[in-house]
Amino acid sequence: MKLGTENKKKTMIAGGLLLIAVFLLIRAFSGGGEEASAPTQSTAAPVAVGSKGKARKPARTLLAHSLDPTLRFDLLKSSEDITYKGNGRNIFSSQAPPPEPIPQPVKSPMIPDTPPPPPPPPPSGLKFYGYAGPKNGGKKVFLIKGEDIFLAKEGDIVDRRYKIVRVGTTSVEVQDVLTNHTETIPLGAG
Repeated sequence: MKLGTENKKKTMIAGGLLLIAVFLLIRAFSGGGEEASAPTQSTAAPVAVGSKGKARKPARTLLAHSLDPTLRFDLLKSSEDITYKGNGRNIFSSQAPPPEPIPQPVKSPMIPDTPPPPPPPPPSGLKFYGYAGPKNGGKKVFLIKGEDIFLAKEGDIVDRRYKIVRVGTTSVEVQDVLTNHTETIPLGAG
């Protein structure tokens, strides 16, 4: 039976690697005495000495790899010296802070408090186009708005909005039934 030990060089290298692996396993699980003593020496905070010879606060050196469970009173003391400077708001109170006063607008003494008059209604857009009927009797007028032509006498409503109030010799009075605004349309301007 062959164990594969015919090549002496390969067997020696494999044996050496096996010894190194066993040594590293023992060292990892035993907790080695050198590692335990090293952090206790290096975790002590150095004390800086000022220019006047007085000792200042110890420099903060925190080692993340340190597993030393002892309390560091120097670090606790340095955190006690910190004072909180808040803005005055109590975070444990459910009351809201008082609101700031709203600035009031300054009224100008020159502007009166009366509202401006309403704007005049838009013109009807009706224009005189011509007459119809006898000269001595009840006249009818032709009025035009855009492409629409209306034939009306006094009292009729044109364009569903304008009432013909009076047909005179020189003008026609038209009243807007929505706004009660009266407009005079001259008769010869067409």
